[in-house]
Amino acid sequence: MALTDRVKQILSWYSSDNPGTQTNLVRLLNHGALAGTGKLVILPVDQGFEHGPVRSFAPNPEANDPDYHYQLAIDTGCNAYAAPLGFLEAGAAKFAGQIPLILKLNNSDSLGKPEHPISAITGSVEDALRLGCVGIGYTIYPGSGARNQMYEDLREITLEAKRKGLVVIVWSYARGALSKAGETGIDVIAYASHIAAELGAHIVKVKPPTAHIEQDEARKMYEKYNIPIATLSERIRHVIQSTFNGRRVVIFSGGEAKGVDAVLAEVRELAAGGSFGSIMGRNAFQRPRAEGAELLTNVIRIYKEASAAGR
Repeated sequence: MALTDRVKQILSWYSSDNPGTQTNLVRLLNHGALAGTGKLVILPVDQGFEHGPVRSFAPNPEANDPDYHYQLAIDTGCNAYAAPLGFLEAGAAKFAGQIPLILKLNNSDSLGKPEHPISAITGSVEDALRLGCVGIGYTIYPGSGARNQMYEDLREITLEAKRKGLVVIVWSYARGALSKAGETGIDVIAYASHIAAELGAHIVKVKPPTAHIEQDEARKMYEKYNIPIATLSERIRHVIQSTFNGRRVVIFSGGEAKGVDAVLAEVRELAAGGSFGSIMGRNAFQRPRAEGAELLTNVIRIYKEASAAGR
């Protein structure tokens, strides 16, 4: 498939990367129903590890089967499927070459409550290469007392991944020395996205921000410069501006399961603000298959329309 002008523009932002990484970026951007638009919809399924199988899959028991998620991502035209090592290994051969894969390299469980949030490294760059992945995913927790360890670990992983031609996707979820509201406050989300980009991420995943401002010093700046953050679309625009002025791909999580109308309303706001896409798991796979597939198809349609409108 020939490269569109939009894909060429995005690739130009990563000129320091080798041809292998550039090729894998193209594989992501040129796959599925959004191929060539510069938009991404990714199905992530790390919730079984993070929250446990009952909390994750009881609403739709079929989703206990790793093949279910491969097929859902393929059938709906997602750009990629992301999961921890075990889920990817279970279907990598059967679905080889049918959808780009992202190996989630670190994960945590909900059985303990560590004083300082940090995920364990549960996979490797070598695993990602063996499974034919286009990239690796890694979670950081800005605000955690263990954040420096995560940043240093990510530095080494990023160096190896880029050297071997893989794309680096960073889940940047602030938690730790923050209020609960602060974890999704606009100043914190914009900061977390910028940190991930500074650490070398090609693609950054953050949560949709609220209008809450956590840091007093940041509040002074928002007020002094009249930065618009009243609507979700304004906040999305600000997060993207904060991430190298839009020169890094920023996608937003779907969060906890909610009604279809609420999901689509949120995605419309994300798209209106210039989001590069969504990474949506529970809202898709916790529904009966037909409903989950329809939801993903509609999310993809919203981003396709946004791309056609130049957003």
